[in-house]
Amino acid sequence: MMPLYAVLLLAVGTYAFRLAGPLLGGRLTLSERLRHLLAVAAAVLLVALIATGALTQGHGFAGWARPAGVLVAGVLALRRAPFPAVVVAGAATTALLRLCGVA
Repeated sequence: MMPLYAVLLLAVGTYAFRLAGPLLGGRLTLSERLRHLLAVAAAVLLVALIATGALTQGHGFAGWARPAGVLVAGVLALRRAPFPAVVVAGAATTALLRLCGVA
């Protein structure tokens, strides 16, 4: 029964956050410095998520093949390659390195 309460509490909290945006959007004014800090914080969180996903598996290092695939995909994304090409190139790089024995 406890997990059900946790799920309900998270659902209510999520809905409250989503509702707070439209309700408070016109009432709050953010300074330019705070807007800049929020944008930087969002970028930092995204990079941390990418690094965690690319470098770890379970509680350890994922090996060199996955970070190499992420690097290839990142370079292609920076060069504004089409999204399907980015995904296929990253996956293919990882697969080929693993096929060659690179963990």
